Amino acid sequence: MKREDEPTNLGAPRVCSIADALQVVGERWSLLVVRELGSGVRRFKDIQVNTGVPRETLAVRLRKLEGEGIIERRRYCEHPPRDEYWLTDAGLSLFPVLDALRSWGERHVTGARGADRAAGTVGG
Repeated sequence: MKREDEPTNLGAPRVCSIADALQVVGERWSLLVVRELGSGVRRFKDIQVNTGVPRETLAVRLRKLEGEGIIERRRYCEHPPRDEYWLTDAGLSLFPVLDALRSWGERHVTGARGADRAAGTVGG
């Protein structure tokens, strides 16, 4: 990101690829779905169990990710109809982002909580 190259746009939101990307995958459940699919978890119930996402929320996220071209749905059973979900090339290309986010979380969130617990400063 080159901030010096981006003019200040007073009175209107800045045009920004980060903001555009966040419209597609910028909430917790969408990224956790991508994480699960990347780990080989393909079925609705398994994704739901592994993420803790409410059923209706997961259905909405899967439809949105499919509509945005991040995942694709593939039928694996006709009676009853059952689908699996697979990452597209666009979805697979999110892995460097997820790796960076995981690394940041380990360094600044999860690791910091562990250090706080060890020092006795969490919760009191």
